[in-house]
Amino acid sequence: MSVVNEVHAGALAVANPVAAAQQAKVPFWRWPRLYRYGFLAFILIVWQLVGPMINPIFFSYPSKIALAFYELTFVTGELQHYMVESLLILFYGLGIAILVGVPLAILMARFKPVDWALDLPVNAMYATPMVALVPLLVLWFGIYMEAKVIVVFLFCVFPVLINTYQGVRECDKNMLEVARSFRSNEWRMWRDVLFPFALPYIAAGVRLAIGRGLVGVVIAEFYTTISGLGYMITRYAHIFDMDKTFVPIILLMFLGVSLTSGLKWLERRIAPWSHANR
Repeated sequence: MSVVNEVHAGALAVANPVAAAQQAKVPFWRWPRLYRYGFLAFILIVWQLVGPMINPIFFSYPSKIALAFYELTFVTGELQHYMVESLLILFYGLGIAILVGVPLAILMARFKPVDWALDLPVNAMYATPMVALVPLLVLWFGIYMEAKVIVVFLFCVFPVLINTYQGVRECDKNMLEVARSFRSNEWRMWRDVLFPFALPYIAAGVRLAIGRGLVGVVIAEFYTTISGLGYMITRYAHIFDMDKTFVPIILLMFLGVSLTSGLKWLERRIAPWSHANR
């Protein structure tokens, strides 16, 4: 527990001992983790019971997937090899999307001519299904890492850009007036007011971009070189090995949840004010 939380709990106990005791003794049926992990366990149990009844050419179940995971991880070692390749593509594409999307969004929100010029192209590109552009990108940039990074960048940049733009536009005008009264120049206003205010919006955009980026990674690997988790999915699906097909799919789910949870934790550390009223 942090110092702030300890102080808050101590003040609550002094001001209202009954409320503090009630907060400390929450009934077990109101535990969020009970529902979160209990429902997950229920899904796995039902899956394990129903799975063997379905033709193994088309489906699998948790125990067999766990054995396939062990084989791909500790016997052949190909799972971690392909996972590293996919994560590199994701981080390159997502990193470039953040470096491009955040400054561009602030420019669009702060300068009307830039907003007028880029509003239509940004909305048009965001509305265009990126899957339709992948064959063109492969044709233009080849089948190696550069093409996959560009695909992931296009999947990731628009959530970051649009959320950051919205955050800057909703910045409190009184805060901007205070900054102007202290003669802050445009750069210091970006650094001290606009960027901190928009930080929760940026974090929300990055969380959306992570999910879209994982989709972009898999689609890019379907079309490009023989590597990555997308290649594993197509390879084992083509030979109807469902146990090993499910392994990279579940790993992608786990990566999405883990990266999103890690970003939420980081947001609480660098922007605690965004959770003050929750």
